[in-house]
Amino acid sequence: MTNCVNKLLKDLGENINLSPDKWSEERLIQSGNKKWISNILPAELLKRTVKQAVESLVTINESGEFYKVFPDNIETPNYSDLWGRSANYIEINNRAIAEMFGERTKNGILSSIKILPAIPPSAKSWANCVILSQIFPNIYGDGYNKGGSVENSIYGIKLNAGYSGNIIDYDIKLSGEEQFCAFNTLAHIHGLKTGFRTVISADQIKIAYPDRDDETFNWNNPEHQELFINEHVKLINTGFEAIFIDSAKHIGGYDMGNYTGVGALPGYEQMQYILYEIRLRSGVTSISFVGEKSTEDFARYENLGLTTGTAFIPPDNYDKVKCWSEKLKYNKNYAPGVEVSNDNDQGGRSYENRLNRINSSLFAYEYPSDKLPSFMQMEDLFPLRYDTNTHHLMMTNPSYSSDGTPLSHWENLFTKEDGRAYNTKVNELFAHAMNL
Repeated sequence: MTNCVNKLLKDLGENINLSPDKWSEERLIQSGNKKWISNILPAELLKRTVKQAVESLVTINESGEFYKVFPDNIETPNYSDLWGRSANYIEINNRAIAEMFGERTKNGILSSIKILPAIPPSAKSWANCVILSQIFPNIYGDGYNKGGSVENSIYGIKLNAGYSGNIIDYDIKLSGEEQFCAFNTLAHIHGLKTGFRTVISADQIKIAYPDRDDETFNWNNPEHQELFINEHVKLINTGFEAIFIDSAKHIGGYDMGNYTGVGALPGYEQMQYILYEIRLRSGVTSISFVGEKSTEDFARYENLGLTTGTAFIPPDNYDKVKCWSEKLKYNKNYAPGVEVSNDNDQGGRSYENRLNRINSSLFAYEYPSDKLPSFMQMEDLFPLRYDTNTHHLMMTNPSYSSDGTPLSHWENLFTKEDGRAYNTKVNELFAHAMNL
């Protein structure tokens, strides 16, 4: 693609000439050449303009070179094709931080760009990867926020309908793919990998058609399967390198007694084919496929084509994490990971417990090359207000604005000064790990 960042700035009515960002320089935490913003409340970033976010990322980029105009060629951080085996995955609910004007929700990708400077960049020995919660339109109420008791789930998606009105800025000329390209390019200059969440439960997917009613997805329909593959290939071609697969543990009918999704799942060999085809058609050999809870039968999931899975290793026990790191150190294709929190997190975990889990994720190994992957949510970096939680914001889309403006929503979505202090402690842990 052409320079998507400059195209985005132009479409937003901005000049593409960049200036050093003094605001960011005054809020930096630094470890070697790695720089990012710390001691922060998300609203302080989200109320800035996209151009200010771009200037921030150019100002703090690892090379130390300031670009007066955003460059044409920014490569993804190079940690080999097997980078996903040891990465830290941080899921950002881009719908929750979108702009909420009254009952409308929009421009979540712009908010995701604005928050990038405060995400710790990748370390010397492993990558950090931002996972976006929403890409496709949700089946009900897409583009609108509702009360906290009204279901508006991210887990129900439409394919063949473009991208979510919660996420894409449809008031500018830039296509959805180009907006994702801009986000991915800006993440790359900050030293981050990127990915997105997808679902595979058939009754949670609709196929949209311009001239007839939506169809429920059917894994036995070759046209549906082909559409699923191609929709994901299009996204990989915008610069994403990871796909988080909801309910992946149960692919092929495995452990269905604990399945909580709705509808049929793809067969085992069918999913092998789908993952192979996504890699083949995109030409991206470095894709990391992350399976939710796909961890108990390591060979089963490695042979499926997955890179890692969640919720197997006890995250509160540093010694057990280190022990599993030792056991699995010779398998560089697949390993289960350490979970700080997941998308089903109901809140209530203390700051101390979260910090302890992050410490285990970043340091529990003998050598950095043996590090296990880890999984975090937005709340593990930026604590949410006390009466909500990660899962609630996946299932519903409330606005916390007191005056109908985006700024009020952002200010009220997260905790206040205790959250700032916690954010500082999290970033101190990441800073210690940067040069290992």
